[in-house]
Formats: sequence, structure tokens, C-alpha cells
Amino acid sequence: MLSCPFHFLLPSRPKSFKELNPNSALRPLPPAALTRAISSNDAGLSFREKLLFIEHNLGVNSLRALAVNPNLRSTPLSSLRMLSSLLSSFGLLQSDTSRLLCLHPSLLTADPSTSILPVFHFLLNPVSIPFSDLRLSINRCPRLLLSSVPDRLFPSLDYLRRLGFVGRHRITARTTVLLISDVEETLIPKLDFIQSLGFSRRETVNMVLRLPSLLTFSVEKNFRPKLEFLVGEMGREIGELKVFPQYFAYSLEGRIKARHMLLVERGFGSSWISLGDMLKASDGEFRERLLEMRLRTVGAINHMGLRHEKPRTPDFKFLAK
Repeated sequence: MLSCPFHFLLPSRPKSFKELNPNSALRPLPPAALTRAISSNDAGLSFREKLLFIEHNLGVNSLRALAVNPNLRSTPLSSLRMLSSLLSSFGLLQSDTSRLLCLHPSLLTADPSTSILPVFHFLLNPVSIPFSDLRLSINRCPRLLLSSVPDRLFPSLDYLRRLGFVGRHRITARTTVLLISDVEETLIPKLDFIQSLGFSRRETVNMVLRLPSLLTFSVEKNFRPKLEFLVGEMGREIGELKVFPQYFAYSLEGRIKARHMLLVERGFGSSWISLGDMLKASDGEFRERLLEMRLRTVGAINHMGLRHEKPRTPDFKFLAK
């Protein structure tokens, strides 16, 4: 018996006819029964071989995979071997494959030739991702391999190109994540929301081209709370986002609120520093900038005090002596 977590799935040691029925005389099995016994034993061995391949070659927990994707029981080992070879042939390492299949066990039962191979061909052409960047594309967005080329990926590519994602703004390995977004349900509503803030269509598109990840952010979990803090707490103008749309890419709790509190504690308002200067600097650089601002403020106050200080009247009392 194998000492592995799925030993209970393996066939137990077949008992002899006497063990099954000790009172009966030992006689050969009928041909049909013998065939069934052999087939059952072969099926058990094949299943065990498949589980070992899933565990050791693909690096996937077979029990979890079976629980999440029961169809894996009937998937032939040849299909799993083809899947492994296909992913490897397009540059994915074994560690990449393991992570990918652990995240999405449904890929274990996907037809490699009809559902996964077309995605790689799509990324190579028409998206024109260099072969050397395919691994980066898949690792950054594994859901690409779960998406239908005609129903999801191609319509998104067509819309994004009409929007302006061409030339120097073309889709790359770092922005292929946009391709899994539904045009009507995701891309258009997010563009409409940004435009509703008071930006023109051209300004909205320029913001998205500068920061493509805007199209991946949640309106309710990202845009709204950060906008409320920008205007309500920081007292800034929404128009600043035209210059620095990267504001939405920073953590509200971890970066935006923390930096704003440091400014407030040192007596500075929003007009003292731009959004970019406030958020792009590292923690050390930001504290140094605050110190410089403080020193300039003190210097300016001292300078103004000297300029407006009334000249003292000379004391001539010593002349009277």
C-alpha cells in the first residue's frame, strides 16, 4: 500500500476465492467474471498512476483538485500529460504550472488543444505578445487560460484598440489582464464613471492610457472611497487626477491617509505639495521633504520678521554727560 494521502482510493489486495468463501471448493472464475476482475484492477492502477502524476509532475494536491473539480476522476492521464507538455512548450516552468493549476483546478479537465492552445495563439497573434513574454502574461493573469477567445478576449482587444491602446500604448504582457474584462459590463461602466467626475471623453481616455490599471479597479471599493477622502478630508480638487491618475493605484490606508496625516501634524495644507510628490516618494524621502518644507517655512517666517521689525531709536543719553 502506498503511503500517500489518497491510499483509500486505491484497490485493496484482492482476496482469494477461499478467503471469500472458505467452504467452497477452489474453482476457476468464469471468463466474464475474470475479465471484470482484471478490468477493475487495471482501472485502479490507472487511477493511481494519474494521481501520482498530478501530485509529483504537476505539483497539485490531488485531493483538493478532486474536491474542487470532480470531473478530474474521468480525465485520462494522456490529457494531463498533454496539458503539462503544452504549458512547458510555451515557456512556463514547473513552478508556474503548479501555481496555475492550484489556483484554477478546472484547467486540469480543459481540453488542451481546443481551449488552452487557442489562447496562446491569440496572445502571439493578433495581440503580438513576444514569445519570451508569454510566461509573464500568464503568471500575471492566469485567468487568460480560462477565457474564451471569440467570446471574451477578442471583443475586449477590439474595443481597447479602438479606445487608443495601439502604438506605444499597445497591449503588452503587463496589460493583458485588461483582455479578460467584459466590454459592456466592466470596461464601459468604468470609463463612464471616470468621465462623470467632470472630465471630458478625451481627458478620460488619456487618464486610462496613462494608467491602464484604472480599468481593473473597483468603483465601490477603490474609486469612491479614495475620491471622498481626496475632496472631503484632503480638500483637494478632482482636477488634480488629470495630472496624477496614479492616485488610485496607492493604498488608501497604507499610503494616502498616512501621508496626509503627516502633513497635517506638521501644519501643512494640501497646497504645499502636489499629489505626485506626496505619494511617489519613499517613506524616507517623504520625511526628508517634510523636514525641508519645515525649514523653509521657519526660514521664511524669520525673514519676514526681520523685514518688518521696527528700527530701534538710537539712545543718545550718553551725549548729555
